[in-house]
Amino acid sequence: MSAPLPQVTSEVGRLRTVVLHRPGAELRRLTPRNNDQLLFDGVPWVARAQEEHDAFAEALRTRDVEVLHLDRLLADVMAVPTAREELIASAVDDPRLGATLRHVTADHLAGLAPDDLAAVLIAGLAHDELPGGRGLAFELMTRGDFVVPPLPNLLFTRDSSVWVGGQVAVTSLAMPARHRESTITRAVYSHHPRFAGAEQLYDSSLEHLEGGDVLALAPGVLAVGVGERTTAGGAERLARRAFARGLAHTVLVVPVPQERATMHLDTICTMVDVDAVVMYPALADHLVAWTVTAGEQLPDDADSTELRVTGPEPLLTAAATAMGIERLRVIDTGLDPVTAEREQWDDGNNTLALAPRLAVAYERNTVTNAALEAAGIEVVRIAGSELGSGRGGPRCMSCPVVRDPLPAAP
Repeated sequence: MSAPLPQVTSEVGRLRTVVLHRPGAELRRLTPRNNDQLLFDGVPWVARAQEEHDAFAEALRTRDVEVLHLDRLLADVMAVPTAREELIASAVDDPRLGATLRHVTADHLAGLAPDDLAAVLIAGLAHDELPGGRGLAFELMTRGDFVVPPLPNLLFTRDSSVWVGGQVAVTSLAMPARHRESTITRAVYSHHPRFAGAEQLYDSSLEHLEGGDVLALAPGVLAVGVGERTTAGGAERLARRAFARGLAHTVLVVPVPQERATMHLDTICTMVDVDAVVMYPALADHLVAWTVTAGEQLPDDADSTELRVTGPEPLLTAAATAMGIERLRVIDTGLDPVTAEREQWDDGNNTLALAPRLAVAYERNTVTNAALEAAGIEVVRIAGSELGSGRGGPRCMSCPVVRDPLPAAP
């Protein structure tokens, strides 16, 4: 039986296929000296993080979700000469290296087998792991320096790509430590037979846009957070392209506080039903949105349209109007300010919907989870004590590729 075609038109349609990345050797590269630079709040216990991630993947599979592992997809495409060349060139495109070390590193990578090359591109290449290393830049490095830095944030597959309808937006990641992640996802979507013919809606060379800031509220309705990681220019570019390709009729642009605990829109708000969200209480009444719709097609750009912008107005009001519903419900967690702040930090609002009223959440957010269940949402609890050290929950760790369409409203 052939695999279903990629298609994602909502946050809550039954999840059929998802891309995950099981954490591996790249997490073992984290130390107290470099974890801040690599965007982790601590040094995770890798074996436990792997156990937690395996349990997450198994929870999805037991609910009939096909799990695709990014490292395996990458190893497959490393047998494709064009993909190899692209990713090797990206790995050595680093001004720290200098011409000699860049050449030596590229030669070394080019000689690796597909599985080994995929592993190095993810886990990185340290100074003392490069055979025949030479050049001034090499000599001035210390033993613990990386010739090719690791990608520990690849765990959060939501950020480097997001499917909008049947097209994939390969995103433009804002933080330097994450730039190469998009080159990997682009190579997979461009060269893996599973995604043959998939059209790419966005590209990593464009304005900063991250998948954690993009929510498909309903068919044709996107919400895009603008804050620490996604720029207004990125939201505008995505809106223009989505309108021009018939993938959306409304984009709600939502300013997000530029703080570590609220780096993406999905860290403060995720959907758990066709008309319901769970949201950080401290912001629920303060988030606003600008409503963006399509105007005239630009005569000199077949892939873009003029935009009409109205607002701002409260996010919940704008969302309900765009979705064509009476109101967008917020699950009342009843949290006091201290508990709310704690569970927000622990990704309590970053849930992954497997279907309407069925969501995956970190088990440690006990008060939020109890409130969800009281509101009729079935919660699949997973452990995340180590996975959460990079500031991401179940939604952050998953890139849906196939969801069932929502049934038409009566």
